[in-house]
This record gives sequence, C-alpha cells and structure tokens, in this order.
Amino acid sequence: MWKYAAVAGLSVLTACSAEDPTQTAFYREAGAGVEGGTFGTATINNTMIMSGEKQYTLDLAHRFAREVPSMVNFAFDSAVLDSNARAVLREQAQWIRQFPEVRFRVYGHTDLVGPQTYNKRLGLRRAQAVVGYLSTLGISRARLEALASFGETQPLVVTEGRERRNRRTVTEVSGFVRSHPTVLDGKYAQVIYREYVASAEPPSQLTGMTVGTGEE
Repeated sequence: MWKYAAVAGLSVLTACSAEDPTQTAFYREAGAGVEGGTFGTATINNTMIMSGEKQYTLDLAHRFAREVPSMVNFAFDSAVLDSNARAVLREQAQWIRQFPEVRFRVYGHTDLVGPQTYNKRLGLRRAQAVVGYLSTLGISRARLEALASFGETQPLVVTEGRERRNRRTVTEVSGFVRSHPTVLDGKYAQVIYREYVASAEPPSQLTGMTVGTGEE
C-alpha cells in the first residue's frame, strides 16, 4: 500500500510543479525566464495612488458612465453618425467640457458579419467619426488621446448575423492631460472644489450652457 501512496504523492508533487512557475524555475538556467512586461508597474500604481490621480480617474470614469450615455450605434457597414448618435455625443461633449484636464478614449466596435481585418478598420472609422464630431463641439482633439478599434472581437450580443447593438463606439475616461497646469501642480483639490461649486447651480443653468460652434 505504501507504494501506491508514494506514487500518488509523486503525482501530486509533479502536478504542482507543472503548474507552479516557482517550482519549475529551480530547474531552469539562470536568466531563462522572460520578464512579462510588468516591471515598474507597482511603482507606477503607488505613485498614482499617492498623488490621487488613479482614484480620481476611476471616480470620473464611473461617474461619466453613470450620468451620460457613453455608447452610440451605427447602421450596417457604416461609420456615419445619425441624428440619435449626434444627440448622444452632444450630451457627452457637455459633460466633457466640465473637466478640461481630463482625457478621453473612443473605442470602435462592429458586429460579426464580414472579415475581421475589414471590421477592425471599420471600427476605427467609427471611432474617428465620433472624435471628429466631438471636436466640432469644442472638445480639443488633444484630449481625445487615442482612437482604438476592437472590431468584432467584443460583441455585446454573440450572433453571426447583423446586430445593431454590436455596431457601436464607447467613450471612456482615460486619464489626465499632462500639460494642464492643474495637473502639473498637483492641485486636484481645485478640480474637486470647482465640480462641487458647479453641482450647486440650478439645473436650468447647467443644461443651458452651450460651447463651441457645432451644436445643433
């Protein structure tokens, strides 16, 4: 019986060694492991937490997603903004103008119809259309820091057919504008205070504000 126990113990030990890199590393040559690209991540994370940037960015991202429609949809094989999409983007622009020190990123998506390479380009064209329209509403392109396309890789509804809900862009808070004086001075309290004062204004004053030349 002890033989069976020994074999079972050896099997368990082997299984652990195969799954746990700390066990297999003992048998490798020095330097054989490749760094996975996370070197310095802990320092960056700690710096952002201590400065308040990370928490404030996360709070703004959650607030944006909660208070403003972050997604617009498109017709099949199209990057043209319809009237509903433009109305949503005007809401986004009004919210974005409150925070001149914040950057935003626009992601483009498609449904699963058609080649993946074509859909990747189509998703990018949709993101570019959104950025172009936001720029006519007084939002600097420098604040829309990146255009990205997930193409057909992240559908909301998994179906091989046409699906309007998958043909979309999503706007998200992505960080701070590095050249903005408030950010360089680390005066995050000023941003919070300004937001606090603005929140006390009557709704009629907030909704009545219009900035830029492209509002309809």
